[in-house]
Amino acid sequence: MKKIILILLTILSTLSMYGQDITGQWNGVLKVQGTQLGLVFNVTKTDNVVSSTMDSPDQGAKGIPTTTTSFENSILKITIANAKIEYEGTLGKDNIIVGTFKQGGQSFPMNLSKEITEKEKLVRPQEPIKPYSYYSEDITFENKKAGISLAGTLTLPKKDGVFPVVILISGSGPQNRNEELLGHKPFFVISDYLTKNGIAVLRYDDRGTAESTGDFSTATSADFATDVESAIAYLITRKEINKKKIGLIGHSEGGIIAPMVASTSKDVAFIVLLAGTGIQGDQLLLLQQKLIGKESGASDKDLHNNELTNRKAFDIVNKSKSLEQLNIDLTNYIKQTLIDNPDTEKPEEMSDDDFIKLKVKQIVNPWMQFFIKYNPTPTLEKVKCPVLALNGEKDLQVPAKINLEAIEEALEKAGNKNVTTKELSNLNHLFQECETGLPSEYAIIEQTFSPIALAEISNWILKQIK
Repeated sequence: MKKIILILLTILSTLSMYGQDITGQWNGVLKVQGTQLGLVFNVTKTDNVVSSTMDSPDQGAKGIPTTTTSFENSILKITIANAKIEYEGTLGKDNIIVGTFKQGGQSFPMNLSKEITEKEKLVRPQEPIKPYSYYSEDITFENKKAGISLAGTLTLPKKDGVFPVVILISGSGPQNRNEELLGHKPFFVISDYLTKNGIAVLRYDDRGTAESTGDFSTATSADFATDVESAIAYLITRKEINKKKIGLIGHSEGGIIAPMVASTSKDVAFIVLLAGTGIQGDQLLLLQQKLIGKESGASDKDLHNNELTNRKAFDIVNKSKSLEQLNIDLTNYIKQTLIDNPDTEKPEEMSDDDFIKLKVKQIVNPWMQFFIKYNPTPTLEKVKCPVLALNGEKDLQVPAKINLEAIEEALEKAGNKNVTTKELSNLNHLFQECETGLPSEYAIIEQTFSPIALAEISNWILKQIK
């Protein structure tokens, strides 16, 4: 899940403004794929010249300089060149500016008002509400190997006692302890359900996210595995935890990380893989792109061409020996691809050179390189503890059949006799009951996590810890 990143700029220029008074603080809410981001334009006027700055309170950014500001014929235009941001809106009699926010070639409606704009309250009926019927404690633990501190929440069925426990491991992208995305908090819901059923839960902010320290951008799945190992080490120090009943629950990328830890740690009693992968990363990405594209209405020809283009890019990554050469090879390849396919879609007003740099940067970052090359099979073949692997039937990001079969086959080679795999009907990648399985549905579905999936997880864990 990608988030809008507003880049701070250092250039402030202005254009003349005539007509109505546009000065003051203008508030709006930008809605992108279920995420709501409050934005504020601060417009000032000096000697008939207007200028502005932008605030993004949700991101802790204030006074972001704009590049140009104009107000003519009731139309306000503001640009932030380096962030490729444009806003254009028309001021009406009711002191509301009706307009459009653009960034990177994408457009989103956003109106502005002098009044504080309230965010739309999302309906999330499963989200737990205080007071909880269990004990909840905010904690921190150290990953000494990485030199970072991780912040999280430990929930216990009761304040006193000794309990089995699970550690929740989030999917790809920087996420907080609730695995919060698109207005949903899946780990909050899972934690609440399991704790009410007698299982303690530790969930934590990814490194470099929320209250955890560290640099997320330079880390790979292998680095995140050391964070999980540190969480285990912390739990072993807690008197309320049954040290022989520590389990891992990994969602998506977390389903890659859990086996990494379980294959080398004697302290892991069981693992649950929620949409975990069983095939190499490059193959998963190709399949994911094909399924999402097909469900979105792309033509067979476009799907075929897209697969060929991406397959060659992934091959370059798999064969690379050095980062310097990888940058050169990918730059040359994407440049030639643009020449061969002049109709390639790219953000408006983005030059070919900038587009090439953007694409290369997306592929050569440490996490993506690792993911493309990583085959989970050899690791799964070393996992001896009990395993539950669940996938949604309509999961278009980690397709159920091929991944569950690969996981089961690898664990069979490990001689693992306690393996349960299930494909849950009508569920998507987030384990929501859905229509199509497309990521575009995630935010508009009220359900955060299927009760059927919650019961499957809880019942299986309780069976393991008897």
